[in-house]
Amino acid sequence: MKAVQVVGYHQDLVLNEVPKPEVTGPMDVIVRIGGAGVCRTDLHILEGQWEPKTHVALPYTIGHENAGWVDAIGSSVTNVEVGDKVILHPLITCGLCRACRAGDDVHCEDNQFPGIDTDGGYAEYLKTTARSVVKLDDSLEPAEVAALADAGLTAYHAAAKVAAVTRPGDYCVVIGAGGLGHIGIQVLAAISGVTMIVVDRNPDALALAVDVGADHGIVADGTHIQQVLDITGGRGAEAVLDFVGEGGATAEGVAMLRNAGNYLVVGYGENIDVPTIDIVSSEINFIGNLVGSYNDLGELMALAAQGKVKLHTTEYPLEQFGAALKDLDAGRVRGRAILVP
Repeated sequence: MKAVQVVGYHQDLVLNEVPKPEVTGPMDVIVRIGGAGVCRTDLHILEGQWEPKTHVALPYTIGHENAGWVDAIGSSVTNVEVGDKVILHPLITCGLCRACRAGDDVHCEDNQFPGIDTDGGYAEYLKTTARSVVKLDDSLEPAEVAALADAGLTAYHAAAKVAAVTRPGDYCVVIGAGGLGHIGIQVLAAISGVTMIVVDRNPDALALAVDVGADHGIVADGTHIQQVLDITGGRGAEAVLDFVGEGGATAEGVAMLRNAGNYLVVGYGENIDVPTIDIVSSEINFIGNLVGSYNDLGELMALAAQGKVKLHTTEYPLEQFGAALKDLDAGRVRGRAILVP
């Protein structure tokens, strides 16, 4: 089968012919890929940022946002059948450790992460397990929802935390209305009662943000902190959801947060530099957000089937992986880029 592989860091990806994965265990599921999301993390992988964490052997197939059709199953798989449309939770988990048994499978002590530390979905087929597949509603197609497997799931996970710590009428500032941000905005509109203020440098992204549920769109032009303070009566927002995490976004986000507020970080790239006396005196909280759980993904798919969360996507044939990554890096992708074998 065809697969797009990392052959070396700081090098271009290569389209190779590799063996099709086969069922070897009773809980295995082979998925024929219908869509694979192109994520900025893929660029970070090529830059070598993840190599010290994963030590993955090269070459390997990239791609961690995947959906498709069940092609083959192991002897003990009962939750899906061959031909079912599925989206894949990004982690392969053990189901036996303390975290898994607590429903916190994102912190599984013995996990694999296809596309990060084992073969992923920039390919025609991918091997996962029954624990990682979520059946899709008949109204949903794999290429339309593939990026919800990680980008959408991460956005949902963080937005659900915002919903849990806010009340109707509270303010939430969303920093970044790009690939993750436009999903998080829709989730917040669907499950919370916050008034959403979205900050982004791109006026077109802000127009999309308002179109999908934001109450205010503010261009990050140097006056945006004051504009947020004006909207919130000078107090700042009860929550800041930061999908950027670099380029000064963290300092600006803290400046837009009220006392006892919650700063939820999704994007990464810089350090948060806050004097401890400011944290103590204002009782602000900093909350990290990784990908969501299997149950989070099921809930997100329910919102998608209800039409409350929609991805804005641009599709590329698998062979045009290079163009997709270049467009993403250059900021030319509206929403999410999807590779289709």
